[in-house]
Amino acid sequence: MSQTPSTSKDRFGERTRLVHAGRDPFEQHGFVNTPIYRGSTVLYQNTDDFLHRRARYTYGTRGTPTISSLERAWSDLAGAAGTVLTPSGLAAVTVALMTCLKAGDHLLVPDSVYRPTRHFCDGVMRRFGVETTYYDPLVGAGIADLMRPNTTAVFTEAPGSQTFEMQDIPAIAEAAHAAGACVLMDNTWATPLFFPPHARGVDICIEAGTKYLSGGSDLLLGLTSANETWWKRLRDTFDSFAMCAGPEDVFLGLRGLRTMALRLREHERQALDMARWFKARPEVHAVLHPALPDDPGHAIWRRDFSGSSGLFAVTLKPASHAAVAAMVDGLELFGIGASWGGFESLVLPFDATTYRTATRYEPGGPALRFHIGLEDLDDLKVDLDAGFLRLSATA
Repeated sequence: MSQTPSTSKDRFGERTRLVHAGRDPFEQHGFVNTPIYRGSTVLYQNTDDFLHRRARYTYGTRGTPTISSLERAWSDLAGAAGTVLTPSGLAAVTVALMTCLKAGDHLLVPDSVYRPTRHFCDGVMRRFGVETTYYDPLVGAGIADLMRPNTTAVFTEAPGSQTFEMQDIPAIAEAAHAAGACVLMDNTWATPLFFPPHARGVDICIEAGTKYLSGGSDLLLGLTSANETWWKRLRDTFDSFAMCAGPEDVFLGLRGLRTMALRLREHERQALDMARWFKARPEVHAVLHPALPDDPGHAIWRRDFSGSSGLFAVTLKPASHAAVAAMVDGLELFGIGASWGGFESLVLPFDATTYRTATRYEPGGPALRFHIGLEDLDDLKVDLDAGFLRLSATA
């Protein structure tokens, strides 16, 4: 290798781009990975350079070679004009919202949104004078009827957090842009590998790198990317907050990027197998997974997405809290945890009926969200078989 190859989408496939994007071994003496740069102070050669900020890096909060490497790679993957890195997925949400909203503005958010996003809108954004209206995630082009003269932004998330409704992002984007609004999306479930956000009309896209970019359940990281229209404003907002990700976490994100395509495909394969297995269980009322042909959102998923991840939900037939607890608490291979995207399988009981305001959610029974990890599927099924026996045996 005499030089770092271009990672043009037209020239190379997805896996090749992930391996090479954002790094230049010849900038670091031939070492393959961009090293961890820690620091706040950046020295200048002379007074004139300092006064005119004539340097690639000017201060620790404005970036380092480690940060730039992941920013460039993610922008290439997402088809973005630029990306900023934050200390968590929620931080990525907040910097995105603060980029396009001001006092007196109106924000539209799907009723199925990630709950911490709802909390931020109902708390901080409300105190700052932004009004939030929650809408039916299935509204599609009908979002036009909800737009007001002061509607500045439309937030989307597909599939919906916990309940997995599919949103028609292109239709929503077209209607929102016609009214002059910015379109935001939380794309953590699919990642840009399975859903190219900016090619589908999204202006500012949010990802929790904590999930599949990491793959190891050992870092907190957020990525917020923007198209050409919104990139400068996003960068200016980010710089004003100095909401910087830690250098070690960025390095781990870079390392995870190189294998993300392989891991994501395996999570997809394993989750689909488990989703079909759940559908055959007599204790299961419904499986919420948009890649299943009978899922209500399957047609949109098939049109706009090129894959699915390891996260989906199951609603059980009516059962007592004690029975569900007996099932879940006794599982050996499924941890009870809120994050996901790592190598291990997880389960989380949830009740979306307690917080939705724009739509009525009627699951038909207790709900469990599963993340299928990389364990042997036969072992996971044996563990769940025993869990269903405990469910049936407990009143």
